[in-house]
Amino acid sequence: MKHIYTGKTKDVYALDNGNYLLRFKDDVTGENGVFDPGANTVGLTMEGAGKAGLRLTKYFFERLQEKEIPTHYVEANIDEATMTVKPATVFGKGLEVICRYRAVGSFLRRYGLYAEEGQALDAFVEVTLKDDERQDPPISEDALDMLGILSTAEYKVLKELTQSIANVVKTELAHKGMELYDIKLEFGRVGDDGQIALIDEISGGNMRAYKDGKYVEPLELTRLMLEG
Repeated sequence: MKHIYTGKTKDVYALDNGNYLLRFKDDVTGENGVFDPGANTVGLTMEGAGKAGLRLTKYFFERLQEKEIPTHYVEANIDEATMTVKPATVFGKGLEVICRYRAVGSFLRRYGLYAEEGQALDAFVEVTLKDDERQDPPISEDALDMLGILSTAEYKVLKELTQSIANVVKTELAHKGMELYDIKLEFGRVGDDGQIALIDEISGGNMRAYKDGKYVEPLELTRLMLEG
């Protein structure tokens, strides 16, 4: 097992069989000690966040497998906070895809002249470049195609997958009395045919959910989903 990458919330190792091992850490994104799933920096450390994020990721990835939605997931080891995944090639130098049901976070900061906090959005899909130096700028479908990052046909698949996955998560949360406001996903090309598939994770650290009008912290979200 060879260490190949240290990320904000996970370390990545190459396995001898060609797959990869993701080790989940207790670091979460945010700024000045405040959690923010859309932040570009590690803002704080929450004890148990790594295993909690993996537990929720395992739960959702297995739900997606049941629905034949493509992912890179192979298996997970909760005790060791690790997940085995198939190799994937990211688009360009990496994209983040956000599905929004409520106007909060960076959407509100950008469009506050027209949007009110918390107003309903119809599964709005937004793509941003993974570029910390430039604060992960949003990019349009046309620009993705013109810059050779993602073709128009691939964008259509990406958008449909994003909305399908977000709807699965939204429905599962609703069963536990929570409302999904937004979720951030990552995708890549997997397998010899380059199938577009969900990669990375689905955890409390990359979504905003509310219960009875109050924001649900990542650890509490996992507890409510899997134990509540």
